[in-house]
Amino acid sequence: GIKWMSSLEAKFEDAKDKKPTAEKLERLRREKINRFRNQHKINIQGTDLPDPIATFDQLQKEYKIHPKIMENIQAAGFQVPTPIQMQAIPVMLHGRELLASAPTGSGKTLAFCIPLLTHLKQPRNKGFRALIISPTRELASQTHRELVKLAEGTGFRIHMIHKAAEAAKKFGPKSSKKF
Repeated sequence: GIKWMSSLEAKFEDAKDKKPTAEKLERLRREKINRFRNQHKINIQGTDLPDPIATFDQLQKEYKIHPKIMENIQAAGFQVPTPIQMQAIPVMLHGRELLASAPTGSGKTLAFCIPLLTHLKQPRNKGFRALIISPTRELASQTHRELVKLAEGTGFRIHMIHKAAEAAKKFGPKSSKKF
């Protein structure tokens, strides 16, 4: 038989039969992520960018961050990541290069230190494995302090070298040749 209906009813009938396609679901997901970035004033450029995180718990679930590091984050009183942390941590955990700009006190140090420790995985007796160069002694001290707190209980040894002569005494005269 023939089924008679108005064009409005036909459109409604068509919409009912269609299931969301993978493309539509991906577009909706992208829109949700873009709304999240806009809400937190996160501006990002590049291709194939990882999604930002909304909570530190996501680091454990999605990126398998060392449980002790997660414990140290909570012990330090960090409940919710700042916008720079929301986007910079996933970008760096994906092994991508990053140039970030954020105001003083926005959490950049933590945003860079979490991926650094995660990439190193575990301590090894192979000398210096990561080097952070700071433009001022004050910033170097802050970074050192944050890394020591973040790495507590993981076995990583965090050092701050600010004078070559002291470094030679502390690490031995052969350290410059060794590392």
